[in-house]
Amino acid sequence: MSSKIIIDTQTLTRTLARLAHEIIEHSEGYEEVYLVGIKRRGVPLAKMLKTNIESFSNLKVHLGELDITLYRDDLSENYSSPQLNGTQIDFDVTNKNIILVDDVLFTGRTARAAMDAIIKLGRPAKIQLAVIIDRGHRELPICANYVGKNIPTSSDEFVSVKVNEIDGAFRAELYKNS
Repeated sequence: MSSKIIIDTQTLTRTLARLAHEIIEHSEGYEEVYLVGIKRRGVPLAKMLKTNIESFSNLKVHLGELDITLYRDDLSENYSSPQLNGTQIDFDVTNKNIILVDDVLFTGRTARAAMDAIIKLGRPAKIQLAVIIDRGHRELPICANYVGKNIPTSSDEFVSVKVNEIDGAFRAELYKNS
């Protein structure tokens, strides 16, 4: 499998800053923002967005971590014994505007599972989605509210966003089956 860097560290840092500005702009009239990172890579990305939003504005940012393992529709076919990493949300989601944060939007199934998991916790006023990369190929009618980069891919390609906390690097790569 061959790979190439499609977003370097500097560009990814700028992309997160731009997404933070977009979230601030769309949060006019609010005093607080509720970010929920989808485990695994959505969590460190949500933390970076939180840092940016707080440094660019006076908004108070609440941060949560969402484990969607048990809400996936492919659970039985891909996981014989699923590893649960735990949801950590220290605020009531009811009547809040929740922004789910993930690395890559592909089929929409992860976003759907995340919405199911959030709704299990309460009834948010609104759920939005922020992603670093939208690569297309949707199987469900899901659209991100905040998109870092649109990167169309073919069916034999795979996109991975690397984060320091997990991968020891901060960039996005495109993999192609040879």
